[in-house]
Amino acid sequence: MRRAAAALVLTLVGAAAQALPTFAEVKAAHRPSDVTLVDRRGAPLQTVRADPSVRRLAWTPLAEMSPALLTAIVLSEDRRFWAHAGVDWQAAAASAWGNLWNTRTRGASTLTMQLAGLLDAGLARPGAGRSIGQKLGQAVTATRLEQGWRKSEILEAYLNAVPWRGEIVGIGALAQTLFGKHPSGLDAHEAAIAVALVRSPNAPAAVVTDRACGVLGLQRLDCSGVEALVHGALTRGGRVPLGEQLAPHYARRVVDPRGGAVQATPLDARLQRFAVQTLRRHLAELTGRNVADGALVVLDNATGEVLAWVGSSGPLSGAADVDGVLARRQPGSALKPFVYALAFERRLITPATLIDDSPAQIATAAGLYLPQNYDRSWRGFVSARTALGSSLNVPAVRVGTMIGGDALLARLNALGLELSQSAGWYGASLALGSADVTLLGLTNAYRTLANGGRHAAVAVKVGAARAPARPVFDPAAAFLVSNILADDNARVGTFGWSSALATRGFAAVKTGTSKDLRDNWCIGFTDRYTVGVWVGNASGEPMHDVSGTSGAAPIWHSIVGYLHAGAPSQAPRQPPGVVLRHVEFDERREPARDELFVRGTEPIDARASAEVARDRRYGIVSPRDGSIFAIDPDIPPVAQRITFEGERGVWRLDGRPLGRGARVRWAPWPGRHRLELVAEDGRTIQSVGFEVRGAGVRPGLAPEQRVRR
Repeated sequence: MRRAAAALVLTLVGAAAQALPTFAEVKAAHRPSDVTLVDRRGAPLQTVRADPSVRRLAWTPLAEMSPALLTAIVLSEDRRFWAHAGVDWQAAAASAWGNLWNTRTRGASTLTMQLAGLLDAGLARPGAGRSIGQKLGQAVTATRLEQGWRKSEILEAYLNAVPWRGEIVGIGALAQTLFGKHPSGLDAHEAAIAVALVRSPNAPAAVVTDRACGVLGLQRLDCSGVEALVHGALTRGGRVPLGEQLAPHYARRVVDPRGGAVQATPLDARLQRFAVQTLRRHLAELTGRNVADGALVVLDNATGEVLAWVGSSGPLSGAADVDGVLARRQPGSALKPFVYALAFERRLITPATLIDDSPAQIATAAGLYLPQNYDRSWRGFVSARTALGSSLNVPAVRVGTMIGGDALLARLNALGLELSQSAGWYGASLALGSADVTLLGLTNAYRTLANGGRHAAVAVKVGAARAPARPVFDPAAAFLVSNILADDNARVGTFGWSSALATRGFAAVKTGTSKDLRDNWCIGFTDRYTVGVWVGNASGEPMHDVSGTSGAAPIWHSIVGYLHAGAPSQAPRQPPGVVLRHVEFDERREPARDELFVRGTEPIDARASAEVARDRRYGIVSPRDGSIFAIDPDIPPVAQRITFEGERGVWRLDGRPLGRGARVRWAPWPGRHRLELVAEDGRTIQSVGFEVRGAGVRPGLAPEQRVRR
């Protein structure tokens, strides 16, 4: 007896002496199990689970809890909460009297006493129930809490700390898990169910229903419908993600489990929500055309910040976890602007240059390459402006051949596209988008054009260190391409006058479709934003009759319209390196017009400007990059000379001068070689690699004599 009394005294003394945390300290120590990403204005964007042991969301202020919930919890758990000083002695007496006569009564533990048990593990209720000492210690702690805390703080802390069901702790997690809403939206029936779970969190549905009806009865409210609501809530619990779920793919890339419960992002939640809805709505309209997936990204031109990142079509997709923003796919014609920009920059062509759009047979190391236009028709000689605006394939391949595969590949990699194969591996089809790229990388490459040829990395996270912008394209060349991509007249031959590519303000835009209609792209920029859209199937299955203007373009058009609803986009200023001249075309190929040129390439007179790129050679025509030559040991080496052909210049083989002109002959030498064509000013026009096989070398002989059988 004395020992029990001593233990009781020690418990009371310990409870009285232990320092209690303040409300601010308890709130600061609250650790959510989920990380919430917020947008640039602080609005919730995405919630990601970080702690698998418990489900606890961010602290919910009392003002953000529904009145129905506050009423129900007080009526059910502590009717005199607002009147007592921590211990409800009247309820305690009633409970003791009931226990004496073995009568079931409501427990005497107040909300403040329950909070004391939540704050102090030593006062928590064990499986066998609290001892007398623990109950008295709880009462002492509750009294001290009432002396240091306001009633509203006690109620707020309790509702954020109380365990409800299973792993769920706190009213925020309960409301979103069981009812799919915030605590502020709980109605009287939902609040009654929540309160019913306080006393027995893991009770079966029938028990929860009875207790919820009892809580409603205290308020003289109807209980009909509660049973169905209970079954729905308990079935739903734990099977759905909590909080906003607007950017799951983006969150997977940027969330830091150690970075705090709330993490800032550069995204715009309103734009993100509109983008998600627009993508899903348009894909639903394409039902029956075997289109299930899509992705979308929006970049700020000036800062490179990601404003929207939609990785998939969500419930419409059979592969919703695949991030279409980062998946590699063939962009098709969406690569053409960079082909023409490089040709303009190197002064190989101008927007007025006439390029032959007729059947072509291009020799490659693997055989002949026969490019076709999308509509399987030919237009004869067309200007570079029309060829790019109308997305003609054969002219693009011819221009790509002028540039050379190595130069084009190097420029695409300078734009951040990270192509892993050699130019010879892609061949002439590189100009038509045969290389795999990501939507994010390609959209940022278009942003480079929007910024006058200056390239900078995308700002995916807030505050991440980035390298400064660097020039990739000449500003004049970037301006010419941007001007063509914004020219409705240039694209009318293929897309018509009323396509989704036309906007009320300035917008430079290009579509792309990969082989067999597997991928459809639309990427373009305004004065402030660059928007990229991909539509297709994550499985790689072809779509059915989905073109650039019916697939990705309508989505792109809607996003641009949303971004510029208040202020139409303005066209960029003409840079110093661009001049305007009037041009006329022979044989009425195209109407006369005022045309833009890189300074130094403008015509002397109107007719001379429309030159025909027919017989002129560009770069190295032969050999192609990756070619393999075989030496026949039965034929004299002198009779097996290889002819190098191309435009006029200085030829170098393996770093050594070989000759000048448009054609040079060379006696083959076994091994791998690097051939360069250099302009008179020292600029490397093109470089290709090739290999000679088929014979050994007899030491000590001159090159023409070293081949042996």
